[in-house]
Amino acid sequence: MTAQAEARILTAARAWIGTPYRHQASCRGAGTDCLGLVRGVWRDLYGEEPETPPPYTPDWAEAPGDDGVRETMAEGARRHLDEIAAGEVRAGDVVLFRMRPGGPAKHAAILSAADRMIHAYSGRAVVETALSAWWRKKLAYAFRFPGF
Repeated sequence: MTAQAEARILTAARAWIGTPYRHQASCRGAGTDCLGLVRGVWRDLYGEEPETPPPYTPDWAEAPGDDGVRETMAEGARRHLDEIAAGEVRAGDVVLFRMRPGGPAKHAAILSAADRMIHAYSGRAVVETALSAWWRKKLAYAFRFPGF
């Protein structure tokens, strides 16, 4: 990824900082959740979204169903983003977190530096925070915007 491409992604993501948290929303300044943030940055980069996400619960601690864990968020990301190894992440990449051992990946963020991320924080707003050891332990998937 070039410095110019990284700057374009981070400018788009940082424009969402302060947007209040709203489950299943994706409207800069009015409300968004973590997936809505990624969707909004996609629109800034490419225009129209390639698909509408299905309804999803706000609960990070979902238990697996009888058929095991369905990685709905990761499956959607694979359809539209380029999957990369977690060890290859850099600023501008999308990361997904598994909030509960054995549960599905249910939280998304955009890395803003090797140790920082931009994400919609439940009950608060879009923020830029540290990618702490606590978050790193929960990192399950990493993706790059196509063409970047």
